[in-house]
Amino acid sequence: MGNRSTTSKMQYDVYALLCPTRQALDRIADKWTALIVGLLEERPHRFGELRRAIEGISQKMLTQTLQSLERDGLVNRKVTATVPVTVEYSLTPVGRTLAKPLGAVRDWAEQHIEELIAARSRSHTGSNRSVTAK
Repeated sequence: MGNRSTTSKMQYDVYALLCPTRQALDRIADKWTALIVGLLEERPHRFGELRRAIEGISQKMLTQTLQSLERDGLVNRKVTATVPVTVEYSLTPVGRTLAKPLGAVRDWAEQHIEELIAARSRSHTGSNRSVTAK
């Protein structure tokens, strides 16, 4: 048997079709997740605060995304028995580990959007296509 550790981690390969890490990529690659995590990194927020801060998100989409983040252990939902009931969302410790990488993605989007828009414009007009000789 030797000195084999009983706490060894499973080996995952995100490129493998059935690897469960793909579920994590689905969650964190979502724009609403990136925006919600960014706001919750600052401080806990109530539902209405999140909805007002994220232009274009519907109540249904915010609800679904928060439920998914809570189910995945990235967000805590705290209900306080007030009149009316107060519900506050905050990042869990593992959710906090996601804040910095998603912040980098948000920053990248803001810094490079003009290049993407220009490339799309060139692509639309056909001037961005390369032709290789045979």
